[in-house]
Amino acid sequence: MVKEAAVPSTGQTWTQPGMDGIGNVAVKCPKCKEILYGRDWEKNLRVCSRCDFHFKLTAYARIELLVDRGSFVELDADIISIDPLNFVSRSQPYTAKLGEEQNTTNLHEAVVSGHATIEKKPLALAVMDFRFIGGSMGSVVGEKITRTIELGIERRIPVLIVSASGGARMQEGLYSLMQMVKTSAALAKLGEAKIPYFSLLTDPTVGGVTASFATLGDVIIAEPGALVGFAGPRVIEGFMHTKLPEGVVSSEFALQHGMIDTVIHRRDLRYELGRLLNLYF
Repeated sequence: MVKEAAVPSTGQTWTQPGMDGIGNVAVKCPKCKEILYGRDWEKNLRVCSRCDFHFKLTAYARIELLVDRGSFVELDADIISIDPLNFVSRSQPYTAKLGEEQNTTNLHEAVVSGHATIEKKPLALAVMDFRFIGGSMGSVVGEKITRTIELGIERRIPVLIVSASGGARMQEGLYSLMQMVKTSAALAKLGEAKIPYFSLLTDPTVGGVTASFATLGDVIIAEPGALVGFAGPRVIEGFMHTKLPEGVVSSEFALQHGMIDTVIHRRDLRYELGRLLNLYF
């Protein structure tokens, strides 16, 4: 369930900021525990220089990384969620949770969408942001991704969707689950129009997003070490009552078992996407 908000930014060209504009003096790598000098960490695209751990990026930082400078035009920024179920969790209404997340992240929802160019090749794109309720897919996320796909069909340009999600949004119940069908049906129409769709999986991509649009790409790419699967390791271990081997729910494991097509380092993503656009379109 969605509604329009009075936000003047729809359709406006986005002026690219720095990588989140956060001046971290030092950052500790969660994988190898190395202390990274903030400026070097930013220059290295938020990748650990010691163990190659890929830190999460915000939606706008991801867009800045991938597209030609100044080419991104954001669309549908004024769509916000409503509370169709009057859902309350831990004494907090869903509407209050949405307001809290919007204030914290400066986003209206867990996805930013629009159109841009990569190596001067046009494409429609939607980029998810894990900070907003774990990148969960509710009605607005499904609607914006569907509109992105429809934009690709309308303009006959390729579509890129960057996933970062914990799955469906429980606060919207069935309305959230319906987005799996909605986005998949839109991608089927994109395929019938013979327009390419590229899917980029980042850490983490699980649940209903993995079970729908994230794994329907003509080419499915993932970043190194990303958590990729239909459920997280704790959920699987709780269900199977056994400890999983290290790395089972990862992009490398998914590649080895044919679930995705390639794993690409963050520094090479823009070049490889540009190459794919030239090959496919």
